[in-house]
Amino acid sequence: MKAIAFVGYPLSGKSTASQVARELGLPVVVMGDVVREEALRRGLELTDENLGKIARELREKEGMDAIAKRCIPKIRELLKEHGVVVVDGIRGVAEIERFKKAFGDDFILIAIESPLEVRFERAKLRKRSDDVSSIEDLKERDRREESWGLKEAMEMADFTVENVGSYEDFVEKIKQILIKLARNVEIEIRTKVHPTESEEKVVKAIKNIFPDAEIEIRDDGEVYARAYSLERFRELLRRQRILDTVRSEILKRRDGNEITLYLNKQTATVSRINFCDEDAVLSPIKVTFRLNNIPFSRFLDYIAPETRDGRPVKEIERL
Repeated sequence: MKAIAFVGYPLSGKSTASQVARELGLPVVVMGDVVREEALRRGLELTDENLGKIARELREKEGMDAIAKRCIPKIRELLKEHGVVVVDGIRGVAEIERFKKAFGDDFILIAIESPLEVRFERAKLRKRSDDVSSIEDLKERDRREESWGLKEAMEMADFTVENVGSYEDFVEKIKQILIKLARNVEIEIRTKVHPTESEEKVVKAIKNIFPDAEIEIRDDGEVYARAYSLERFRELLRRQRILDTVRSEILKRRDGNEITLYLNKQTATVSRINFCDEDAVLSPIKVTFRLNNIPFSRFLDYIAPETRDGRPVKEIERL
């Protein structure tokens, strides 16, 4: 399990980073929502002044880790279900210490750095009700959050990501670090669309097995896709009762932390998994699993555990 948290000055890119996490299918807990919910409960407008006042009150009454403490039950609930949770909005050392006490080595902190002038330009473009209206307001907000220990919190980060370039560059940086930290397995999928084949059917074949695949069809007819979820693939193996076959294929096709399998394209169009050779007619679907943070033995037992009388001896429910 992993709780991955973002820390950064106002408008540094934490919300964008959280959105990238959502697009990767990761659940996100936004610490600022605790303050916004309290403001709504009190019937207050969601302005920077009101939210700042409530945040100060919570910390004065309940301690500097007040907001972190309120988030922990929700984080634990999501960890049980998903194994990974992204946390947006750490403001100080006390919050980090609270999370480290709750989650130990499973807590990972990522700092996002961005210059003051760049952050103010974002405020003008974003036009959110609780955003600042002048660069002096932003400086004041920086000082307020530094009083909660933000500067020291930034220095405690396990990783630092700079947000000084284009939006696209920043998104790609965050995507790659989250994949590395949160995704135990990356799935690369390749095949070809031949002149006699329907492009739509080839895409369907891939989606039937890896529904979250992001698919690109290139000019030369090559299909390239990336996916992260193993759930459908795993489900189909059990439905077809071919765990022994796939276990043998995985052991045979392993190369270090990568496993490459070749799937029959035609049977995939009807949501069935059949293995074939690399040089099969009409090009197979080449699927490469890259293991990032887990041992090969755990991946093997999760996908295709040993069986007795056709049934798994021991199931692993989560990687």
